[in-house]
Amino acid sequence: MKDFIRSAKDGIVLALHVQPRASKNRFMGRHGEAVKLAVTAPPTDGKANKAVIAYLSSFFKIPKSAVTIKSGRQSRKKRIFLNGISLDEAKRKLDEIQGSHRASF
Repeated sequence: MKDFIRSAKDGIVLALHVQPRASKNRFMGRHGEAVKLAVTAPPTDGKANKAVIAYLSSFFKIPKSAVTIKSGRQSRKKRIFLNGISLDEAKRKLDEIQGSHRASF
């Protein structure tokens, strides 16, 4: 099993390493025991956190209200709960981008 993603009640928990002020929003691949997510927003006034929520909502096709930052609001290392998505579905979606973005999971 991929160590950056695990099943949880009613969804999954995703370990992220966030890179703010990137040139575009996208998954970058593995970063230790997390997956790296680049966002264009700066890390001030919660803008990067909002960008993370918006990106994950769009990527996994779930409402923004289904994305919760469980830990790491003030850190690059975050644990995100995604409600309403199965572990298999999340892995499949991440595997789809592995080749297209050259991200390695």
